[in-house]
Amino acid sequence: MTKFGSVAIVAAAWLFGVGATGEAPLTAADRQQVVDQLGQTLEANYVFADKAKTLAATLRAHLDKGDYDGAQDKDALAQALTKDLVAASNDLHFFVGVDPAFAADFAARKDPARAAALRETDRRDEARKNFGFTDLRRLEGNVAYVGLSHFADPELGYDAAAAAMRFIENSDAVIYDMRYNNGGHLEMAQLLASQLFRGDKDQELFDYYYTDDGRRVARGQWVLPALPAKRLTGKPVYVLTSSTSFSAAEWFAYSLRKLGRATLVGERTAGGAHPVDRKPVGSDFFVQVPIGQIHDPVDRGDFEGQGVTPDHAVASAEALTVAHRLALADLAKADPAKQADADWFAPALAARAQPAPIAPADLKAIAGRYDGRRIDIVGGKPLYTWRERFRVTLEPLGNDLFAVEGVGDFRFRIVRKAGKVAALERIDRDGTTTSYARD
Repeated sequence: MTKFGSVAIVAAAWLFGVGATGEAPLTAADRQQVVDQLGQTLEANYVFADKAKTLAATLRAHLDKGDYDGAQDKDALAQALTKDLVAASNDLHFFVGVDPAFAADFAARKDPARAAALRETDRRDEARKNFGFTDLRRLEGNVAYVGLSHFADPELGYDAAAAAMRFIENSDAVIYDMRYNNGGHLEMAQLLASQLFRGDKDQELFDYYYTDDGRRVARGQWVLPALPAKRLTGKPVYVLTSSTSFSAAEWFAYSLRKLGRATLVGERTAGGAHPVDRKPVGSDFFVQVPIGQIHDPVDRGDFEGQGVTPDHAVASAEALTVAHRLALADLAKADPAKQADADWFAPALAARAQPAPIAPADLKAIAGRYDGRRIDIVGGKPLYTWRERFRVTLEPLGNDLFAVEGVGDFRFRIVRKAGKVAALERIDRDGTTTSYARD
């Protein structure tokens, strides 16, 4: 399965890498050996064979000039090599690291028993991260929300994916959050995207090739004919993006838009279009190297180094609220009967985008009893109590309107007469109202 690199790996290692301790300083011969081995690995695996030779030559030129003489330990050398690879290629996927265990495991995976044990370790690690599924919600208006930190190997995360797909199968629209997704396995993206298309019609999602130790492999990924959940064909889809959306997350957004299946909301993505793999370099180092090239299914383009530009450019922090509004509006256009939903939820979405704080004096003014129920101010927030035992927080929506914690079918409005609070009015979703006079 094709693994897409994670910009988080690069950032974390570069910024927070821990230097090696207790090891002998690297000699000139050590550094030359690593550079030579790295060059050979690049030439055997980098997606662009001609550029691989140039990159290898560039690293050797740096070595010959003494640019790596100050790298006295393995971590320092790895950081220097990463920096030069990224600078020479303008490809953020490149990363050189130090991990003797990886090289040993890489060789050990040829042994079936050892490979099975390592696979089980991978499964446990992914399970602790819930296979990338960080959040599943049903938003107002029957809009589903799916948050993903990365795309896990579907062989490991299939059950989690199936559960997520079943959770959203009865929604009227779906929002996929790729804002903080750093990539992963394209096959998981294929599985999730397949739910958005018919299964009885051939539809390609991704078309790519990659190099594996000098062997070229060409593949196309298509909509899967059988799924563990109902399909969402014809239902509006929105993908949230940001500058930290990377690699497979970008491809998920890019291809769905190319196929006319999704609207993108947020910020331009990072621009890492190439599939990658980790390869050992000697016995102590590894390199994360772009091994292939992907093309979209429409005009065979990609977004390497440029990123994916959203349809609605907004700050990433605001993208969810904007997409939710768009979903409600699009549903109302398709079915005028749902316009009431869009109108009902509009104040709550506006308050999320721009909270409506209440001055302490105004809070104090609404505290009191209202025909057998009361409002208290606790911790600076209005607390609604009825029957002396049920209590929920009221969320200000502006203009004396309040949402009720945990309730979507009614809300309250403060009624004033001659500038003074006179009543608490309950407004039901169907438009009916009930007034509770202030005692």
